[in-house]
Amino acid sequence: MKRFLLSGAVIGSFVLFSLYYRFLGQLPIINQTGSPSSPVPTSPSSVPSQSSPPPLTPSQSLTSVPNTAPSAAFKDGSYTGDVIDALYGNIQVQTVIQGGKIADIQFLQYPNDRTHSIRINQDAMPILKSEAIQAQSAQVDVVSGATDSSQAFVQSLQSTLIKAKNSL
Repeated sequence: MKRFLLSGAVIGSFVLFSLYYRFLGQLPIINQTGSPSSPVPTSPSSVPSQSSPPPLTPSQSLTSVPNTAPSAAFKDGSYTGDVIDALYGNIQVQTVIQGGKIADIQFLQYPNDRTHSIRINQDAMPILKSEAIQAQSAQVDVVSGATDSSQAFVQSLQSTLIKAKNSL
Protein backbone atom coordinates (compact mmCIF):
# COMPACT_ATOMS: atom_id res chain seq x y z
CA MET A 1 0.00 0.00 0.00
CA LYS A 2 2.87 2.36 0.80
CA ARG A 3 4.46 1.71 -2.61
CA PHE A 4 1.16 2.47 -4.32
CA LEU A 5 0.80 5.75 -2.45
CA LEU A 6 4.42 6.73 -3.13
CA SER A 7 4.06 5.92 -6.84
CA GLY A 8 0.82 7.90 -6.99
CA ALA A 9 2.48 10.87 -5.29
CA VAL A 10 5.40 10.86 -7.74
CA ILE A 11 3.13 10.58 -10.77
CA GLY A 12 0.79 13.23 -9.39
CA SER A 13 3.71 15.59 -8.76
CA PHE A 14 4.90 15.14 -12.32
CA VAL A 15 1.43 15.81 -13.73
CA LEU A 16 1.00 18.93 -11.58
CA PHE A 17 4.46 20.19 -12.57
CA SER A 18 3.68 19.63 -16.26
CA LEU A 19 0.31 21.36 -16.04
CA TYR A 20 1.81 24.26 -14.11
CA TYR A 21 4.38 25.00 -16.82
CA ARG A 22 1.91 24.35 -19.63
CA PHE A 23 -0.58 26.88 -18.33
CA LEU A 24 2.02 29.30 -17.04
CA GLY A 25 3.25 29.55 -20.62
CA GLN A 26 6.98 29.75 -20.02
CA LEU A 27 9.77 27.20 -20.15
CA PRO A 28 13.41 27.77 -19.19
CA ILE A 29 15.87 27.65 -22.08
CA ILE A 30 19.30 26.11 -21.55
CA ASN A 31 21.96 27.97 -23.52
CA GLN A 32 25.20 26.50 -24.89
CA THR A 33 27.03 27.05 -21.58
CA GLY A 34 24.43 24.98 -19.75
CA SER A 35 23.06 27.84 -17.66
CA PRO A 36 19.41 28.89 -17.85
CA SER A 37 18.63 32.06 -19.79
CA SER A 38 15.46 34.08 -20.05
CA PRO A 39 12.29 32.07 -20.57
CA VAL A 40 10.59 31.93 -23.95
CA PRO A 41 6.80 32.29 -24.06
CA THR A 42 5.08 29.18 -25.37
CA SER A 43 1.44 30.10 -25.06
CA PRO A 44 -0.51 30.57 -28.32
CA SER A 45 -1.48 34.13 -27.35
CA SER A 46 2.14 35.29 -27.31
CA VAL A 47 3.54 36.21 -30.68
CA PRO A 48 7.33 36.51 -30.90
CA SER A 49 8.84 39.50 -32.66
CA GLN A 50 10.61 39.08 -35.97
CA SER A 51 14.06 39.18 -34.32
CA SER A 52 13.39 36.60 -31.61
CA PRO A 53 13.59 32.86 -32.26
CA PRO A 54 10.34 30.91 -32.43
CA PRO A 55 9.20 29.20 -29.22
CA LEU A 56 10.16 25.59 -28.70
CA THR A 57 7.65 22.93 -29.61
CA PRO A 58 7.17 19.93 -27.32
CA SER A 59 9.15 17.73 -29.73
CA GLN A 60 12.25 19.93 -29.50
CA SER A 61 14.88 19.46 -26.83
CA LEU A 62 15.57 22.30 -24.42
CA THR A 63 19.24 22.15 -25.45
CA SER A 64 18.58 22.14 -29.18
CA VAL A 65 19.11 25.18 -31.30
CA PRO A 66 16.84 25.78 -34.29
CA ASN A 67 18.61 25.08 -37.57
CA THR A 68 18.55 28.22 -39.67
CA ALA A 69 20.40 28.90 -42.87
CA PRO A 70 23.15 31.50 -42.63
CA SER A 71 22.34 34.89 -44.14
CA ALA A 72 25.75 35.42 -45.75
CA ALA A 73 28.09 33.11 -47.60
CA PHE A 74 31.55 32.27 -46.33
CA LYS A 75 34.86 33.02 -48.00
CA ASP A 76 36.47 29.94 -49.54
CA GLY A 77 39.41 28.50 -47.67
CA SER A 78 40.39 26.40 -44.69
CA TYR A 79 39.83 27.83 -41.22
CA THR A 80 41.13 26.45 -37.93
CA GLY A 81 38.88 26.87 -34.90
CA ASP A 82 39.65 27.71 -31.32
CA VAL A 83 40.70 24.93 -28.95
CA ILE A 84 37.77 24.33 -26.58
CA ASP A 85 37.91 22.36 -23.34
CA ALA A 86 35.33 19.54 -23.44
CA LEU A 87 35.88 18.45 -19.81
CA TYR A 88 37.66 15.18 -20.72
CA GLY A 89 39.90 16.73 -23.36
CA ASN A 90 40.09 19.47 -25.96
CA ILE A 91 38.16 19.77 -29.19
CA GLN A 92 39.39 21.74 -32.18
CA VAL A 93 37.98 21.64 -35.69
CA GLN A 94 39.09 22.82 -39.09
CA THR A 95 36.42 23.88 -41.56
CA VAL A 96 36.84 23.78 -45.33
CA ILE A 97 34.71 26.28 -47.23
CA GLN A 98 34.13 25.76 -50.96
CA GLY A 99 31.74 27.80 -53.07
CA GLY A 100 30.79 29.86 -50.04
CA LYS A 101 29.48 26.78 -48.20
CA ILE A 102 30.77 24.38 -45.57
CA ALA A 103 32.25 21.49 -47.56
CA ASP A 104 34.09 19.56 -44.85
CA ILE A 105 34.84 19.63 -41.14
CA GLN A 106 37.85 17.85 -39.71
CA PHE A 107 38.56 17.19 -36.05
CA LEU A 108 42.11 18.28 -35.24
CA GLN A 109 41.77 17.50 -31.52
CA TYR A 110 39.23 15.50 -29.58
CA PRO A 111 39.18 13.58 -26.28
CA ASN A 112 40.88 10.26 -27.08
CA ASP A 113 42.87 9.21 -24.03
CA ARG A 114 40.18 7.08 -22.36
CA THR A 115 38.33 4.20 -23.99
CA HIS A 116 35.00 5.70 -22.90
CA SER A 117 35.91 9.06 -24.49
CA ILE A 118 37.05 7.34 -27.68
CA ARG A 119 33.77 5.44 -27.98
CA ILE A 120 31.63 8.51 -27.28
CA ASN A 121 33.51 10.69 -29.76
CA GLN A 122 33.60 8.02 -32.48
CA ASP A 123 29.82 7.99 -32.31
CA ALA A 124 29.29 11.75 -31.93
CA MET A 125 31.81 13.23 -34.38
CA PRO A 126 30.21 11.96 -37.62
CA ILE A 127 26.77 13.09 -36.42
CA LEU A 128 27.98 16.57 -35.48
CA LYS A 129 29.90 16.92 -38.74
CA SER A 130 26.94 15.80 -40.86
CA GLU A 131 24.45 18.07 -39.08
CA ALA A 132 26.72 21.12 -39.38
CA ILE A 133 27.28 20.55 -43.10
CA GLN A 134 23.56 20.03 -43.64
CA ALA A 135 22.64 23.14 -41.60
CA GLN A 136 25.51 25.19 -43.07
CA SER A 137 25.99 26.65 -39.60
CA ALA A 138 27.13 25.79 -36.10
CA GLN A 139 23.53 25.54 -34.94
CA VAL A 140 23.31 21.79 -34.43
CA ASP A 141 21.57 19.61 -31.88
CA VAL A 142 23.55 18.27 -28.95
CA VAL A 143 24.32 14.55 -29.35
CA SER A 144 22.86 12.58 -26.46
CA GLY A 145 25.62 11.17 -24.28
CA ALA A 146 28.19 13.58 -25.73
CA THR A 147 26.94 16.89 -24.39
CA ASP A 148 30.35 18.33 -23.49
CA SER A 149 31.87 17.27 -26.80
CA SER A 150 28.87 18.65 -28.72
CA GLN A 151 29.05 22.01 -27.00
CA ALA A 152 32.81 22.25 -27.54
CA PHE A 153 32.33 21.28 -31.21
CA VAL A 154 29.76 24.06 -31.65
CA GLN A 155 32.08 26.64 -30.09
CA SER A 156 35.11 25.61 -32.15
CA LEU A 157 33.08 25.44 -35.36
CA GLN A 158 31.51 28.82 -34.63
CA SER A 159 34.98 30.35 -34.33
CA THR A 160 35.89 29.03 -37.80
CA LEU A 161 32.69 30.38 -39.32
CA ILE A 162 33.28 33.79 -37.79
CA LYS A 163 36.75 33.81 -39.38
CA ALA A 164 35.23 32.77 -42.74
CA LYS A 165 32.58 35.51 -42.61
CA ASN A 166 35.05 38.18 -41.47
CA SER A 167 37.30 37.32 -44.44
CA LEU A 168 34.60 38.38 -46.93
